[in-house]
Amino acid sequence: MAGSTRPGRLGIGVIGAGKVGAVLGAALRGVGHAVVGVSAVSEDSKERAENLLPGVPILQIPEVVERAELVLLAVPDDALPDLVEGLAAAGVWQPGQLVVHTSGRFGTGVLAPARAKGAIPLAIHPAMTFTGMSLDLARLTDCSFGVTAEATVLPIAQALVVEMGGEPVVIAEQDRTLYHAALAHASNHLVTIAAQSAQLLAEAGVEQPDRVLSALMRASLENALASGESALTGPVARGDAGTVRSHHEALLRREVDSGSTDIRLAYEELARATAQRALERGMLKEAQATEILDILAQSNPEEKQ
Repeated sequence: MAGSTRPGRLGIGVIGAGKVGAVLGAALRGVGHAVVGVSAVSEDSKERAENLLPGVPILQIPEVVERAELVLLAVPDDALPDLVEGLAAAGVWQPGQLVVHTSGRFGTGVLAPARAKGAIPLAIHPAMTFTGMSLDLARLTDCSFGVTAEATVLPIAQALVVEMGGEPVVIAEQDRTLYHAALAHASNHLVTIAAQSAQLLAEAGVEQPDRVLSALMRASLENALASGESALTGPVARGDAGTVRSHHEALLRREVDSGSTDIRLAYEELARATAQRALERGMLKEAQATEILDILAQSNPEEKQ
């Protein structure tokens, strides 16, 4: 294993020069660790490695692992188990070697084959979306990382996160999937909602939907994060059944013309969830919530209560 000449610095090997791996490798390099090798297959990943990790040799995966004191596994979730098992079968993992993966879905259990060879498993997942460009490095500051590790080595995982400017948040092994579902729901589905809303605005003749949505969505997100569900506004929270009915009927009519159901279904499900949560928190009376839920259950724009 190759290391840095500075005390306390590690020789780091990056497996997967995707958007996450290249950025985290660059972040660790920026605080004095030596990146001793990176694996990259596609032309995009090779270019990313050259841009974010200039001078670092692009190597085959086994050679990266053999050179590294800390191996950073930044590969797709579904590829991680087979990769770890395959390297164990090939006898590549080394005793005392730190093995860190960036998957939100998995804890350290997925690294059991490496642990069996004497490696030290850590799970460090950044709760952020990545572009794979240098601007991501600044975004790591104050970014939360979901960290999972055995108690004896948890400080190592936490220290790595702090070095990159992030904030470590300890997640229990059995809670990793729920943790990741929460992040996917917040991030991925936000993109879907924005895209669906922009599509409706475009269909309504708005030339720059992003400009119309920008201030509204930013303010809504900031208010929700600062004040929770007490920041909720809009027709469902107000119990304005007439407005909900008009929205629903417009979406049903649009569906007949376009043949597309995804926006109407998403609106219905989120409005139902909003009404139910507002009812549970005393923001809506039961009669108001029932009326709204009944409207959302209608399948024909001509139906009336």
